[in-house]
Amino acid sequence: MNSFFPISNFHSNVVSFQKPELAVILSLYGRMVAAGEWRDYGISSLKEVAIFSVFKRTAENPIYKIEKRPKLRNRQGEYAVVGIDGQILKRGHDLKSVLGIRA
Repeated sequence: MNSFFPISNFHSNVVSFQKPELAVILSLYGRMVAAGEWRDYGISSLKEVAIFSVFKRTAENPIYKIEKRPKLRNRQGEYAVVGIDGQILKRGHDLKSVLGIRA
């Protein structure tokens, strides 16, 4: 038997990107799609991390992952860009600077 729980409980137990963060990420994504570099994406909201995965082709592993880890906010920064091999390419407190976007 499946067990269900209210959606309000779901949102309180997971990390997710907020609307302004998604606007920054999707703006970059749109530019990269127009350039022919990226083709697909996936979003995961987990207990300790939210992940925006970028794919060159749908059936492949992600070429980049943009992660949000609020527990690292006061240490290394809550945002990180992770490469295909799992190596952290850039980490910081400001999403735009981590993504290399100039204001």
